[in-house]
Amino acid sequence: MEEKHNNATSQRPEGDRMLDAALVYIDLPMFTKQIKNEPAWENSDRNAITVFKSNGLRIVLIALQQGAEMAKHTANGMISVQVLEGKIKFSANNQTVDLNSGQMITLHEQIPHSVLALQESIFLLTLSVTTSAI
Repeated sequence: MEEKHNNATSQRPEGDRMLDAALVYIDLPMFTKQIKNEPAWENSDRNAITVFKSNGLRIVLIALQQGAEMAKHTANGMISVQVLEGKIKFSANNQTVDLNSGQMITLHEQIPHSVLALQESIFLLTLSVTTSAI
């Protein structure tokens, strides 16, 4: 298996973060602290970091300021949203669910959905996709 690393960016100049390998250790508290200390968190209503990315699976840690909204969109695969901190409102298929820390939801692909942060929130988005959808 070929290991994959991220490239350095202006937001994250250190680069060289492991994204895919036979075994990838993911320190969620460390990544949470990192994204809350970056300029994007200070200058906007959100920040995120991809903590794993392969041909079939992506895991993204997302932080939203209270009141931030991810407008209605779709995903090219099944998703799960697991709230680690705070409270969000997740809407899809004319249903709305308030999710608190420790709760999660799953959704099949191509279903329009939106997220509203009712409090400052951190959640883990997991996207499972087929190779052709990437």
